[in-house]
Amino acid sequence: MSSHHHTDGPADGGDLSFSCCSDHCHGDGGAHAHASPLSRLPSWLPLALAAAMALSAEALGWFGGPAWLTIVLAVLAVILSGLDTYRNGIAAIARGDLNINALMSIAVTGAVVLGHWPEAAMVMVLFAIAEHIEERSLEHARHAVDRLMEVAPATVWARDAQGNWAGKAASEVLPGEVLRVRPGERIGLDGQVERGSSAVNQAPITGESMPVTKAPGDILYAGTINGMSELEYRATARFDQTMLARIIHAVRQAQGSKAPIQRFVDRFARIYTPIICLIALLIAIAPPLLMQGAWADWIYKALVLLVIACPCALVISTPVAIVSGLAAAARHGILVKGGVYLEQGRKLAWLALDKTGTLTHGRPELVDTAALASALDAPALRQLAASLGSRSDHPASQALAKDWRGALVSVDGFRASAGSGVHGTIDGVDYFLGSYRSALRGMPADADVAARVEQWQQRGHTVVVLAAADNILSLFAISDSLKASSREAIQALHELGVRTAMVSGDNAGAARNIARDAGIDAVHAELLPDGKQEVIRRYASQGVVGMVGDGINDAPALVQADIGFAMGAMGTDTAIETADVAIMDDDLRKIPRFIHLSRATHGVLVQNICLALGIKLAFLGLTVAGLGTMWMAVFADVGASLIVVANSLRLLRK
Repeated sequence: MSSHHHTDGPADGGDLSFSCCSDHCHGDGGAHAHASPLSRLPSWLPLALAAAMALSAEALGWFGGPAWLTIVLAVLAVILSGLDTYRNGIAAIARGDLNINALMSIAVTGAVVLGHWPEAAMVMVLFAIAEHIEERSLEHARHAVDRLMEVAPATVWARDAQGNWAGKAASEVLPGEVLRVRPGERIGLDGQVERGSSAVNQAPITGESMPVTKAPGDILYAGTINGMSELEYRATARFDQTMLARIIHAVRQAQGSKAPIQRFVDRFARIYTPIICLIALLIAIAPPLLMQGAWADWIYKALVLLVIACPCALVISTPVAIVSGLAAAARHGILVKGGVYLEQGRKLAWLALDKTGTLTHGRPELVDTAALASALDAPALRQLAASLGSRSDHPASQALAKDWRGALVSVDGFRASAGSGVHGTIDGVDYFLGSYRSALRGMPADADVAARVEQWQQRGHTVVVLAAADNILSLFAISDSLKASSREAIQALHELGVRTAMVSGDNAGAARNIARDAGIDAVHAELLPDGKQEVIRRYASQGVVGMVGDGINDAPALVQADIGFAMGAMGTDTAIETADVAIMDDDLRKIPRFIHLSRATHGVLVQNICLALGIKLAFLGLTVAGLGTMWMAVFADVGASLIVVANSLRLLRK
């Protein structure tokens, strides 16, 4: 049975190796190639038969049954439950690899040599049963994220060249194809809504508890659930490149990234196991040689010590906790790219945050206007500004165009000036739409206009000017509003003892205004990308620093930080790939949740190590006192392993 314990994993090698069983305890190398025919039977059948035979052998031993029958039943029980374990143990001893297979082989051989046939059978059967339970538990944790892929349907409704709808394998759909999702169905691929409006449950991807309304132009994610209306959408990614597929790929990679405490336990086990074997050897030979002790008694005690002291539970205590924590985070829409970041999260001292798109919605809106021209009324001026703004890709210009509900007028001779604004001719008049500073070039300053601009800028607004010739016609205040969730997130971070700082490329007035509304501790404004990186470097002297961003300009700071957080829904691919943690729905409240999960995972890790060592020490004490038996040895080893696995799986319910 042990021959196939924890050896199957993703072909890309990204899956976590459960160190106890694949590196230290079950290092059976190539066991699959030599698996017995018994291994092809349902795993419970040989175990059930072996348990029945071991119990029968034990009963015959107690009631004085035929010795030969006791031996036959015991041998059959060992063959059915642990032939592969025994074979792998002998191979491990030959390689000098003192793993659990080697220790069990030594213990069973010693019991047989000493004539304890029923005990040898029960030891192997109990070990095999515990290993089977442990394997199922570990697989549950290891594949918790993989099961997310099952939420995406294998087939979708696709429109063919003739305009007809037909079922098509999701894996065969190319970006650009138009798909349909009916009410209540799962969305098959990432895409953009073309027709229809519906509420979509995005919990499988982003962790949002409430459905999100989707209309033409909105983004859909594979695996999310459509509400009560039909949607038509255009696929934007292949099946293996959807957000869901990227989450699973990244978490598989993360499972291979060991946290510092995990690496420590691995190193400890490599030193600990040979030392225990040496102590067992001394216990077996020293008392008989030096104190005329009975060889059989002291060899038995040495065998019990070997089984009790096996570091299986200690080594397995960390990877299963880390994987459970990573899976729990993914279920909440938090993509953590390595166990090291999950462990570091609890130590965060400072969190730096970008402003636009992180703390704010990232969608500037028109919040105020001031018409200065006497010949044109306010609606006419807004129409001119919207017509010019609709031709520009600047967010402020787009905000003006989006806010205007009426018809646009034709613009001739349109041209853009980098960093200043746009020019265009409407009805024979040349107009300029852009920054106040640029508009002042070539025209006299007006004290009243300057005062209005200063007032708006102090409130954190961006000021856009509409001008003609040497005359400013209208002022527009554009602002990117603070997300309601940002204020809650900052408060939660402060309650956790994490201090916050804003690092923004925006003007100081806008940055201070947003920081004040959000309750942020420190503000650093008008920063270039290298300036953000320098701020992170300065905060690093005060402890572990995190950085939250969503743009290409945030990438250097994300790399500089101990933990880089990317806003996954609105963030650029560069930011998401550079960051260590991606928040899939752009909700900053997920960062306090990540810290809580980090602390919970660390707590489980500490509990596991204490449990593993505490149980071992207790049974070692019994053995030294002469009260330890081989049964106790098995329960001490596999029982401790099962306890730490069960304790770790609690994280999946966080």
